[in-house]
Amino acid sequence: MGTAAATFVVPAVPPYHLEATVRVLQRRPTNRVDLWDGRRYLRALLTADGVRLIVLDNRGTIEAPALHGRVFGGPVSSSTLDQIGTAVQRLVGPAVDLAPFYAVAAQDPRLQTATVALRGLKPPRFATLFEAIANVIPFQQVSIAAGVAVVGRLVERFGQRLELGGRTYIAYPDPVQIATATVDDLHGLGLSRAKAHTLHALAGQVCSGALSAERLEALPSPEAMAALMALPGIGPWSAGLIVLRGLRRLEVFPEGDVGALRNLGRLLGREGSTGADDIRPAVARMGPLKGYLYFYALGWRLLHDGLITPAPPPP
Repeated sequence: MGTAAATFVVPAVPPYHLEATVRVLQRRPTNRVDLWDGRRYLRALLTADGVRLIVLDNRGTIEAPALHGRVFGGPVSSSTLDQIGTAVQRLVGPAVDLAPFYAVAAQDPRLQTATVALRGLKPPRFATLFEAIANVIPFQQVSIAAGVAVVGRLVERFGQRLELGGRTYIAYPDPVQIATATVDDLHGLGLSRAKAHTLHALAGQVCSGALSAERLEALPSPEAMAALMALPGIGPWSAGLIVLRGLRRLEVFPEGDVGALRNLGRLLGREGSTGADDIRPAVARMGPLKGYLYFYALGWRLLHDGLITPAPPPP
């Protein structure tokens, strides 16, 4: 991989489980952008200096994290290093304080096992608003496998590459690349024509500044969701996921997300349930933290799939 162009330290509020957080960010290990090599998080990022590879590892423990980052692929300016630091904070949430969630979860015995095994799982967030949008539209009304396949083709077709140490890393496509493509190009990746039109149009709005994270972040979550639902091709489910995974609004649980409810049913010991009366009250009891349940339920499934190493018992 060569010599790092820059190194940096990332303060983290303990506990912090880097592997669990990255796996939940990935959703599936076939993710071509967010990579976990067994001990480190690797992510190619498009910066003002070009594509750079960020490598993040925890040299401490879950209870006493010591996150260290390195940047490979070429020189980095101070402004680019600031950009990378902001991206890391968004992606893997080291500054998020989990104590309020644990206090509420302790009142539900069904969550206690999960909050031990997944202790330190932070709610991840997509690096940009456009990345959130482009990770939601392909999943509308299709299976997770089908959505993952389309996102993979989008990344392969439009993502900028970085060759390092005999390996290729791909940065998530920039909205400019999607806005300057044709609807036919996007349709050819497996998107329906309606979704291709939506993704193309929203990429253009992001490029023009008509749609921006800054404007949405200035709004309360209901108003941010309303603004998103005013856009073509964005309904309540899509808006909820964009606000949760794109803005990290933890008071939002994406209603109507069958996969999320199925994961939650498994977490609560109600295998196969997708919205039974005994699941929805568990969501409501979390109040402004119910979005955490989305991430914990996904993490619980990934843990049982063998993709997350359980946290050791707390001292």
